[in-house]
Amino acid sequence: MCGIVGWLDFTRDLGQDVELIREMTGTMRRRGPDDHGVWVDRHVALGHRRLAIIDLVGGRQPMVAPDAATVLTYSGEVYNFRELRTELQRRGHVFVERSDTEVVLHAYREWGPACAERLVGMFAFAVWDAPRRQLVLIRDRLGVKPLFYAPLPHGVLFASEPKAIFANPAFRPAVDEALLPVLLNRRLALPGQTPLRGLHEVKPGHVVTVDRAGVRQECYWRLSTDPHTDDLPTTVGNVRDLLHEVVHQQLVADVPIATLLSGGLDSTATTAIAARAFAARGEGRLATFSVDFPEDEASFRPTVLRPERDAPYARLASERIGTDHTVVALSAAAVADARPSAMRAMDRPISGQFDASMYLLFAGVRDRTDARVLLSGEAADEVFGGYPWFHDPATLGTDTFPWLGDAPRLWQCLAPDVVRRIRPDEVERDHYRRLRAAVPRLPGEDPAQARVREALFLSLQGPLSVLLERKDRLSMASGLEVRVPFCDHRLVQYVWNTPWSMKKADGREKSLLRMAVADLVPEEIRQRRKSAYPAMHDPGYDAQVLGAVHKLVVDETSPLYGYLDPERVRALIESGNRTMTHVNAAHLVLPLLEIDTWMRAYDIGVSR
Repeated sequence: MCGIVGWLDFTRDLGQDVELIREMTGTMRRRGPDDHGVWVDRHVALGHRRLAIIDLVGGRQPMVAPDAATVLTYSGEVYNFRELRTELQRRGHVFVERSDTEVVLHAYREWGPACAERLVGMFAFAVWDAPRRQLVLIRDRLGVKPLFYAPLPHGVLFASEPKAIFANPAFRPAVDEALLPVLLNRRLALPGQTPLRGLHEVKPGHVVTVDRAGVRQECYWRLSTDPHTDDLPTTVGNVRDLLHEVVHQQLVADVPIATLLSGGLDSTATTAIAARAFAARGEGRLATFSVDFPEDEASFRPTVLRPERDAPYARLASERIGTDHTVVALSAAAVADARPSAMRAMDRPISGQFDASMYLLFAGVRDRTDARVLLSGEAADEVFGGYPWFHDPATLGTDTFPWLGDAPRLWQCLAPDVVRRIRPDEVERDHYRRLRAAVPRLPGEDPAQARVREALFLSLQGPLSVLLERKDRLSMASGLEVRVPFCDHRLVQYVWNTPWSMKKADGREKSLLRMAVADLVPEEIRQRRKSAYPAMHDPGYDAQVLGAVHKLVVDETSPLYGYLDPERVRALIESGNRTMTHVNAAHLVLPLLEIDTWMRAYDIGVSR
């Protein structure tokens, strides 16, 4: 896992800008604390910061082919690199290292951009293809690893994180006014879309090519829908086998590995498989980690998404599985103090306490262990249908994003003249229609089943991208690599085609997964209701948020001044709406504070 940056300009001699590419690369030092490198040709410059996971001695980057025709800067892990190396050796390729980086370089030389179709893993990389005079950017199928780019008149800037692009004066960040709804709710973003004008992400499963003719993109992978012919017992067995294969494949590293263990079904299943693998290989007890808010025990209030506290279940899972468990205990004060650091890690407005506490969780892991790789249960809810909205007919019946339903929208706080200009309701409907039209459908499918398929597909878009971005950026800020077995494209594709009746075979969420891991997970956890990443329930914190929002909307120094309507904000707060995804009004309006903080810190304005 690493940080990559680059700059291509066909009209400029970048040999004169070595210090600037080094500065851009330096912004990635937290993603890659172990090594760094820069490679510069006349019109192209590539940078790399390395977090050494496989082949700690080799694998230095940017990696240049012996004939200098191909140069690679790469981030991520390709789990089938050994099999690919063997195949490439049969085709005449000679290897001098043990790294997956060298395998990716040779794979590109053998198959070109189509090499992406052969890679199993999470990855984002750039290749300078000298004979073709083109830069190629490639991102993994589910978008686990980030890769941003900003087209220039005669080239492009790219990086793992926006901060490296911001470090180049050729790009000036500004919020696109038309995308204020996306800024207010990142889950509304279309694939590859950011709220900043001129800044894009390489879409998951896509290749972006830049040459003198400009920028073009091509999809190399997407979900496909086919009839599912396996019966339920066979399907359960296949899911179990796939999950075991994926987790075992992701336990390959030359550094210590641990897991995140919340006590939920997903993380417990992953941990149980990993712990058995450790035992079979004679590697001792697996280390596991969770986060807790001890101050919250007395003030905890159950919600639809968080019906109970994680702490008792995390302890139970660790005891039954037999792991060395560490609880990273956080106070409300510590979480509040961590907000600026979390924002710098994210390069975007954070989600308040959720991002700040996760930032501290990873910092705590880094301080308490030698582990540099963590396995996480992220994405199981999107893949297997774990969220409440998949199981609520009223929510599914609304003709919009199911996680929004009839809940209030934060864009309703915008001033009337802004609403008239950008029409946020139309933006939301347009994004919904465009994503809904992209659903790979099964001909003749029952309408109710088809609607759930839509909901699953929509959740694999904006909502999953937000979760993966958060997990990547906040872990990499502490020099940790998080692997997500439930994002393996083979598992995702197989489960996608299983009918909804199997995904809820016993009438509950994630039935298929619970049946597949029945003998691995304690019964108390197997029967536990879905509980999202924990939140603090501090009335004092909520009061501070609401007070700060009231001040913000009348603050003439705020970058948001004139874009928010004080009366509309006040009405939203006073309505006290409690929704499936928002605990209370403070939770709903908190993004306004975080957006203001981010725009001030990065000196970002709004551009019409």
